[in-house]
Amino acid sequence: MNSVVMLNNVDHHDLRVATGYGAAFGDAINQVLIFPTEFEAVAREYPILFRREEQGFRALALLGLDADENLFLSGESWDARYVPAVQHRGPFSIGLQRQADGSAPEVKINVDLAHPRIVPEGGEAVFLPHGGNSPYLDRVIAALAAIHDGLAINDAMFEAFLAAGLIQPVALDITLPDSRRYDVPDMFSIAQDVLTGLDGASLGRLHRAGFLALAFHVAASLGTLPALVGRKMAALG
Repeated sequence: MNSVVMLNNVDHHDLRVATGYGAAFGDAINQVLIFPTEFEAVAREYPILFRREEQGFRALALLGLDADENLFLSGESWDARYVPAVQHRGPFSIGLQRQADGSAPEVKINVDLAHPRIVPEGGEAVFLPHGGNSPYLDRVIAALAAIHDGLAINDAMFEAFLAAGLIQPVALDITLPDSRRYDVPDMFSIAQDVLTGLDGASLGRLHRAGFLALAFHVAASLGTLPALVGRKMAALG
């Protein structure tokens, strides 16, 4: 039986969600998918990298260096000013409801009732006593909007980056003071020298499309790598 259903304030009036973080909720990961709508917030906290998949490039935030390692997990908290939308959304996802008149499907919110964050008591209420959205649900909706709107521009952004020659392989070969080495393979980033050397026409095209600032956010995000290494050293003691 499918546990993913469309959220509504009648059937799910008493739904409650655990909002802490931890491995039990799927947060013990060293990379997380992110979207262009998040780049500005993500760039302040995490290195942004690109991965090439069959369907094209995807962006991700680097959270750790070992497998299943999230260096931002601290007890039941996420030690950063911004949690990527894919992790922040919890058991909720975007759904499309077909219309009887054949018009464009309506965007709805789905909930996975089998998700480990769904709890019988405690946690955060999804709806207010009289049926309105709780502040928690409003935050989830903002995260889902970032995903939805980011997906809509993702491919066009990468096409623009490729056309401008901005995407290049990046070698992340990290050596800690105790001689441990970490290699993050098959990753790409923005070529900062190409970005700063773009001519006026190329800069104008990227700016008009809304992608120029995003390229600068990605390039700047690699400046957070030393802080990530610092978290790793602290974790190793």
